[in-house]
Amino acid sequence: MKALILAGGRGKRLEAQSAGRNKCMIGFAGKPLIEWSLENCVSSAPEEIVVVVGYLAEQIINHYGNSYQGIRIRYAIQREQRGLVHAIETAAPFLGTSDFMLLLADEILLDPNHAAMVERFRRGGAFALCGVTIAPDPEAVRKTYAIFEDERGRILRLVEKPRRAINQYQGTGNCIFSNGILEYIEYTPISQARNEKELPDLIQCAIDDGHVVESFAVGGRYININTVEDVGLAEEAVGMRA
Repeated sequence: MKALILAGGRGKRLEAQSAGRNKCMIGFAGKPLIEWSLENCVSSAPEEIVVVVGYLAEQIINHYGNSYQGIRIRYAIQREQRGLVHAIETAAPFLGTSDFMLLLADEILLDPNHAAMVERFRRGGAFALCGVTIAPDPEAVRKTYAIFEDERGRILRLVEKPRRAINQYQGTGNCIFSNGILEYIEYTPISQARNEKELPDLIQCAIDDGHVVESFAVGGRYININTVEDVGLAEEAVGMRA
């Protein structure tokens, strides 16, 4: 299994902090933001780490080079900022035929459980696992995606940034995919809201085709950092843990 970290975004909503700097290289709690995801993926011992870079890519490449904690890093260049699914498509040649764990370079996940997630995936039975957390405030679900599942934990429906959260299950960028998910990229519809292909819609294509996709409790508090408000929430969460 490989790890795939998406770090190609511009971070316009954090302009004051990211001007002239890759958003994922902003310092947070003593280390670059991307390093939270690097540390999390290393705990699951991937064969290789693929990092998708775009805006000011050289800042990440020059800082981390070709390895992290002894694991090889390869870089895929996303020359146009066209969303997460396009970033995964950009990385496809580097993933080859490998299954992969997905992480986002602009997320904070406390008390991660990635090693157990990989073990669950390797036991078989699921085409993909979507890492979820229990949001302390249901409104947080509206910032990522909502999950609707049956009593066995099999996901029936995912909704990107729902207008109303009906439960506290917050989808995260921490997912594990069979390599076959790449085949569904071309069938993923373009979101009218953002004019790009969304991650939940990619996964939904596999679900609609009969594949088993399950949820997995991947950790504790989760914040996807896009705004100054998100930075404050993450600093508060990390401070409380300390």
